[in-house]
Amino acid sequence: MNLEKRRRSLIIKGLAMALCLIPLICPLSTLAGADTPYPVTVSILPQRYFVEKIGGERVKVTVMVLPGANPATYEPRPSQLVALSKSRAYFTIGVPFERVWLKRVARMNPGIQIVRTERGIERRMMETYEDVLLDKGPPWAGGSAKKERKEEVSLDPHVWTSPPFVMLLGRNILMALSYIDPEHRHEYEENFERFQMEVVRLDREIRDILSGIGKNNRFMVFHPAWGYFADAYGLRQIPVEIEGKEPKPGQLQAIIQYAKGLGIKRIFAQPQFSARSPEVIARAIGGEVFFADPLALDWARNLKQVARQIRPALR
Repeated sequence: MNLEKRRRSLIIKGLAMALCLIPLICPLSTLAGADTPYPVTVSILPQRYFVEKIGGERVKVTVMVLPGANPATYEPRPSQLVALSKSRAYFTIGVPFERVWLKRVARMNPGIQIVRTERGIERRMMETYEDVLLDKGPPWAGGSAKKERKEEVSLDPHVWTSPPFVMLLGRNILMALSYIDPEHRHEYEENFERFQMEVVRLDREIRDILSGIGKNNRFMVFHPAWGYFADAYGLRQIPVEIEGKEPKPGQLQAIIQYAKGLGIKRIFAQPQFSARSPEVIARAIGGEVFFADPLALDWARNLKQVARQIRPALR
């Protein structure tokens, strides 16, 4: 009887030792399992929308540029840097602050995957009111009308305002997540397919909202953040801001006269920038200032709302 008890004791100890050895022989990805989301970082709120749509519950997303902040001048908080040091991947989008911080990110977290979600998209140049007044046409990057200014004017980073381009952003996100977590690749692919259908429906709805505009396709904005949206739907934005600076008095007067000539009554401002110049123009033309935020988290709902606001403003 004592021998039987001893034998059982040895079996139990052996099983316990075997269970202790499992972490040493199992792949790290298996140990992470379904209950441990991968920490990743994005630059702006719309990216969080995209990554969460494709990654689902398997990702935990940290956003660098917080609501109300300007991605051109943003400085991350210490708590964000701590989260960044633990991230498996950083998804870029081409906003200005990345130029400085991506190098620092790589130094803080040498093992992080830098994923350029904007890869494969030919970016347009930031246009000015003079481009519209002179009717030079949409400023596509490398286009003949703007080729001489390519080195002087920064490229427009706001690619996420175009649903067709968001398809490409989503594809790059899918590829990155599948590389980081190949065990759940099929799940990411299924999520991406659903996201694609959502973007297709959104694109159709926006086209319905903007149908029948004809030659009345111009709307006035303070910061030229809606160029890709305009290109996707046959519109033309008239920017007030000139390469990151408010217009000088003479330039502002030219913009006012142009707006009066077209009968423009709505000026679109961005919450991250001062509304002073748009308000001056609105008073001068007897119009109103509306806010259109390209950095809103609920990307799809926001784009539909912007389309509905732009529709009656077109001239």
